[in-house]
Amino acid sequence: MLIKRKSIEKVESSRPASAKPGAKAPAKARKPKFAPVTLSEQDGVRYLHFGTEWVQGAMRIRKPDWPELEYAQQMNAWLLWLAEPHRIAQLGLGTATLTKFCYKQFPQADVTAVELNPHVIAICQSMFKLPPDDERLHVLEMDAMDYVNDKANYESLDVLQVDLYDATARGPVLDTPEFYESCAACLTDDGIMTVNLFGDHPSYAKNIKAMKFAFGQVLCLPPVHDGNVVAIAFKQKRALDMAALKVRAAQIVAQTKLPAKSWVKGIEQSLKKD
Repeated sequence: MLIKRKSIEKVESSRPASAKPGAKAPAKARKPKFAPVTLSEQDGVRYLHFGTEWVQGAMRIRKPDWPELEYAQQMNAWLLWLAEPHRIAQLGLGTATLTKFCYKQFPQADVTAVELNPHVIAICQSMFKLPPDDERLHVLEMDAMDYVNDKANYESLDVLQVDLYDATARGPVLDTPEFYESCAACLTDDGIMTVNLFGDHPSYAKNIKAMKFAFGQVLCLPPVHDGNVVAIAFKQKRALDMAALKVRAAQIVAQTKLPAKSWVKGIEQSLKKD
């Protein structure tokens, strides 16, 4: 999760420090302030919080590379179309769930995670089994908007996974058409983005509208028990062959144990509503 625009922490960090009496130039801005990173554990699962009761991520201690939460599993629904990604990026680190899973599951892929809060990166390394950077794994301490606006990243990603929440965890902190246009620009022509949204929050409709403006096609999986809705955005519109998707889902289950068959059922439900 990324603490950025619209969050109390970002606004506070943007205020300049008070200048000394008689000073001709303002002092340097204070360092960014972030909500406290806190942990809890229950029934063998470790949870990350930003000083509130809202869960920002989870890890089953005996299975550190497994996506414990259902929405995190759904964030890999791009696998229905892309079997061998070469470059994957996550915006928002959380407990490094998606980063660790992709790093382990796709040894041929370059995996990059973008996180603004250095304390989140440190806690992932010390408490959530995040491996150190190497030739395939890159954890960047930077603003997600800066990353997607960097032209060096344009047309370079097969997969982009977006999970950007502040301490309140009730809606993405980056949700404009311009943001999603930049996300689309970073994808290859066949690239796919998945986004974690809250279906019962006012931010949901705004995000879907912005995604449809920037992407060729957007699908939404049914909400999971906590209200999370994973949106699947394709840079270019795709023909949806449900029979082929069911075959592919069975392969994913066999290879990864992810519940891919339920994703196909969810897509079918979504198409019936449209």
